[in-house]
Amino acid sequence: MNVVFVSPQFPSVYWQFCAALRRNGARALGVGDTPWEALAPEVRASLDEYYRVDSLEDYDQVYRAVAYFSYRYGKPDWIESNNEHWLSLDARLREDFNLAHGPRPAEVARWQSKAAQKPLYAAAGVSTARQTRLTTFDETRWFIGEMGHYPVFAKPEVGVGACGTRILISDEDLRALLADHGDTPYVIEQLARGDICSWDAILDSRGEPLFENQEEFPPSMADVVHGGLDMSYLSRPDVDPALARLGRATVHAFGLASRFVHLEFFRLLQDQPGLGSAGDYVGLEVNVRPPGGLTPEMMNYAHATDVYQIWADMLCFDERRTEPGGTDAYCVYASRRDAHRYAHTHDEVLARWGEHVVSCGRVPDALSDDLGNYQYTARLETQGEADEFVAFVHEREGLSDGDSQGVREGPGGGAQPAEPGADGSR
Repeated sequence: MNVVFVSPQFPSVYWQFCAALRRNGARALGVGDTPWEALAPEVRASLDEYYRVDSLEDYDQVYRAVAYFSYRYGKPDWIESNNEHWLSLDARLREDFNLAHGPRPAEVARWQSKAAQKPLYAAAGVSTARQTRLTTFDETRWFIGEMGHYPVFAKPEVGVGACGTRILISDEDLRALLADHGDTPYVIEQLARGDICSWDAILDSRGEPLFENQEEFPPSMADVVHGGLDMSYLSRPDVDPALARLGRATVHAFGLASRFVHLEFFRLLQDQPGLGSAGDYVGLEVNVRPPGGLTPEMMNYAHATDVYQIWADMLCFDERRTEPGGTDAYCVYASRRDAHRYAHTHDEVLARWGEHVVSCGRVPDALSDDLGNYQYTARLETQGEADEFVAFVHEREGLSDGDSQGVREGPGGGAQPAEPGADGSR
């Protein structure tokens, strides 16, 4: 089996998908824009061959890379990146090389459009926020009036994370969005008030989950990004059966199969007319790839398993051959911003939580808006311990949560301020 994997070097843990393929006897062929000598040793070791292009944005170069692999090893069986940014590229390559497996461009475009997702959610019987495409002021204002009042949520029709999102609280905000959104299509939605949860799964060729996971995020990622707030989220050791039922119904309605998926839902904090009662799940968006960053690692720690191997087993054998190797736990991520000063130094965090910390380090700049600048990830037995860990990492030194004046040297602390007292702080 020949598998072309696009961008095996980013995110930094994704080489493990390739390593798992090779353990199954598949040939892992990488295409990326990083020079071979600059790849981490583990990335190089995970690949049978690597083709470097100047830019993955240059389709002709990537096409030639896949053509070279086809000439040398035979037609690819799969082309995957597991990366939101390259989903369209993957799909176009599959179509041009007429692969038997994986979605084509029209399917990916439908899945990525937040407007096109709505009728698919309806077919699944999953409640969603009312939505309209941003057009003119009068038409959009009429929609807002039909819902009752501001605030409403605005987001790009195609996009990932909180990038470009905003909450509109007045006609002035709506006019500002109309003035500066440029050529980016936007949708306007009823504002759902709730925690964000995800149902993550690795699906076989029938759309049945070989693995399931539940994550929980801050209520508003837009506030985290635009407000510079500290970030935390976790992978649970269990999955709410109600969430799992909705997740399974959604993947069948969307026609998803043979993929790692990340489906986001609101869990309502209060009754909302037209949406549901407190505690109900409301569909937010479907992502046809794993959650980003280090989250696959968190799933492994939460469920004592290897999601990279489960994914590779799905591609190679259409079944799960990897079983858990220990007890389940809460795996929690807590990050810091360079702009803030924290009560506990890096050494103090490790002294208090070191036996539980499974990972810590700088977050790549490409992910830092959402995920912070420095992260600590810990494996803990209870929700209470997870909450205590986050509070310890995020505790500010003599500052309120909203105060970003002054910073502290060291991991997650940013630059060094003047000596104590010299700047009026500390």
